[in-house]
Amino acid sequence: MVSIRQTVRRFWPYTRGLRKLIVLGVVLAAVAAGCEVAAIALFGTITDEVLTRGDLNAFWGPATGWLALAVAGAVVSFFGTYATVLGGERFLYRLRDRLFRHMQSLTPDYFDNRRLGDQMARLTTDIEAIEELLASGVVRLFTTAVSVVFFAGAALVLRWDLALVTLALVPAFLGVSKLFAGRFRVAAARERRANGEMNSVIEESLANQSLVQAYNRQESEAARLNRQGRRWMLANLAQARLSALYGPLVQVIETLCVLVVIGVGAWEIAAGRLTIGGLLAFAAYLAYLYPAVQSLGELALTVSEAAAGSDRVMEVLRTSPDVDDPGAPVEAEPHTEPITAVPPAPATSPVKGRGEITFENVGFTYPNRKRATLSGLSFAAGPGDIILCTGPSGAGKSTVAKLLLRFYDATTGRITLDGRDIRELPSREVRDNITILQQENLLFSGTVRDNIAFGRPGCELDEIVQAAILADVHDFIGTLPQKYDTPIGERGRLLSGGQRQRIAIARAILRDAPVLILDEPMTGLDAATAARIMEPLGRLMAGRTTIFITHDPRLVPGAAREVVLPPGVDEEAVVPVPK
Repeated sequence: MVSIRQTVRRFWPYTRGLRKLIVLGVVLAAVAAGCEVAAIALFGTITDEVLTRGDLNAFWGPATGWLALAVAGAVVSFFGTYATVLGGERFLYRLRDRLFRHMQSLTPDYFDNRRLGDQMARLTTDIEAIEELLASGVVRLFTTAVSVVFFAGAALVLRWDLALVTLALVPAFLGVSKLFAGRFRVAAARERRANGEMNSVIEESLANQSLVQAYNRQESEAARLNRQGRRWMLANLAQARLSALYGPLVQVIETLCVLVVIGVGAWEIAAGRLTIGGLLAFAAYLAYLYPAVQSLGELALTVSEAAAGSDRVMEVLRTSPDVDDPGAPVEAEPHTEPITAVPPAPATSPVKGRGEITFENVGFTYPNRKRATLSGLSFAAGPGDIILCTGPSGAGKSTVAKLLLRFYDATTGRITLDGRDIRELPSREVRDNITILQQENLLFSGTVRDNIAFGRPGCELDEIVQAAILADVHDFIGTLPQKYDTPIGERGRLLSGGQRQRIAIARAILRDAPVLILDEPMTGLDAATAARIMEPLGRLMAGRTTIFITHDPRLVPGAAREVVLPPGVDEEAVVPVPK
């Protein structure tokens, strides 16, 4: 588990630009504490000069001052609290963006091997724990320390000897906090893991509710959530036990301190060395001092919780992308003519090439695996060519797509795009020249318009309509209640498989990239629907370099050249170049 020093060193830079708000929160909190110190002094004056002597005329001056201090303290406290919250929320906003952007730079396989709910917990509760330490936690630390100094100083000024007696018990608060901090850190880490796992169970079950109901698995899914929820409950209870024990233990220590003060104060009053007003004021200072000292101790618990969250966030940030962009990318030669009838993209869109690709003796082994997935793969294709990539499951067909998209870089050999090694190009430029249609038609929960426009952000409605016409989906969209503005449900679940596929084709047509990857595009479709899909797919493939990955080559155009990947290749296996 990471140390607090590592947490501060790693995440403190994210407070840059927010530190003025943090300092402002500290200063205003200190001013508010000063107002409270002065108000307590006036309370002692009122007790001795008004209540003890019964002099009502002496009441108005101190009372007016007390009210003014209360109003000033309230105003200052409001702005100090708001500054602290503003800085904390901006810190959260910044760190969440940074973490999410880093997650987006990781290969899709990273998420395939991890539970989505757990990753979501890292983006929410874990970074909130870090904020509690580095933003609002810093303000709380300094303001609490200032409060301790102010109230302890006021007590020393009022009766230094009595103050020393009570301050001698302060280490007891800090000792108890230190005793609990380590245990709380372990409990917090366990709670974080259990929370992420429970979120994953909920996300998986709700996302696959149709399958759950179709297989009558409602009770088993409820039992699965029950088991995971129980683990989270037990982790929370472990934290609750520590908190429940910590609070009363500190209260006992605080009560002991107050009794000592009252006992010594009564003795001083009896000896004529202390007034009742002085004792009450002193007790009031202690009433503010001890909670502040207790709050300092509780910061140790906050630190423990932040350490648990920091460990999980840093685990993600330590994961490096599988590909690195070059420092000085090779300039692309522009290819300005649009491939389809869709109007060209705006001038601000990325420059696209011709789409000539070659695989030159390409081999690849996945990280943490000993056996090669591809070895010696070679072929070349240009605009209008269709490469049919076939082979049994596990032969590496989808790996070809991953390498071309630079989700990974080839272990041996090289892949070129328009004559340039794609490792010498930014991954963003490589992907701007490639469109992929996957087995699962990945749609968002927005409208039809949103999902088609995902292929080219900022496009006009007439461009979307033209792409839909070419994808043979415009007539269907016309039957929807709100036409192109009709919501399609989570992941497009309100549409049939064929409808989702044609919307994905429209999105690909609108993207207008020179290289097209079709990764099992007919999966899950009946023969009639697959045959109908081939017509808009044919329009999409026209003029493009197409890699068609499939188990079933029956619907592929006869002009396709076939590359067969053998089952279970090894380091020495070579796939012949197709002629």
